[in-house]
Amino acid sequence: MKPMLLILSAALIFSACSSQKKVVFQPEPEPDEMPKQEVKTENWQLLESRNGPAGAFVPDWVNRFLEGGIPAVEASVLYQEKYVFIGENRGENFNALRQWADGFTVSQDLPGLVTRRVEHRLLSAASLYPDDEYGEYFETLIKKVSNTEYGEALKEDSFWMRRRVISGSEEAANAEAPPGLPPVYERYEFFVLISIDKLVLQNRIRELMANVKTAAAPTREQATAINRIQHNFFEGF
Repeated sequence: MKPMLLILSAALIFSACSSQKKVVFQPEPEPDEMPKQEVKTENWQLLESRNGPAGAFVPDWVNRFLEGGIPAVEASVLYQEKYVFIGENRGENFNALRQWADGFTVSQDLPGLVTRRVEHRLLSAASLYPDDEYGEYFETLIKKVSNTEYGEALKEDSFWMRRRVISGSEEAANAEAPPGLPPVYERYEFFVLISIDKLVLQNRIRELMANVKTAAAPTREQATAINRIQHNFFEGF
């Protein structure tokens, strides 16, 4: 199994507090690595949000995220020149969730989100386990990305909503609802939007990739894989 990957995954998924389910970082990892991203279905009803009761204005980025995930948000005119990262938390304790959202910062939380996205890109391009595909380069790069500051990024917005969910739906199953959940239940969901200029982040990651030093030299096959990912890293990123 992939020891480094398991460590990173454990670091990026954690409880917001004892009464909450989990924090969901976007983009989500591959299905075989961690629980699937919650499937968006029509089996829910918006009850209220930050802007008022059902029917009140919901920001475009939230609607896009619920319908198509981060790619849909980045496809909007406002974010075509930016990379978007979204933190998501859900549960029943409104005050605890609001405290989580208020405390969500670029300095503390963005490195984890960027790391997850970089890791996802490396894995999607690999035909082997990452340690076999890239050698020590994989672990070393991931550590560098997670320890880097991204001061140019902006925490642009946060938003919350309360939804009524049908527990028999695919959405509820993927949300890992606890046993004995009623057929219909309600929950709060908080979203935090962070963005960073594409060129700024690309230059930062290129610099990190170029300066990776490993104790063991990569094999010829690993060097080929590293060279390939360095040249096309941002395709599909």
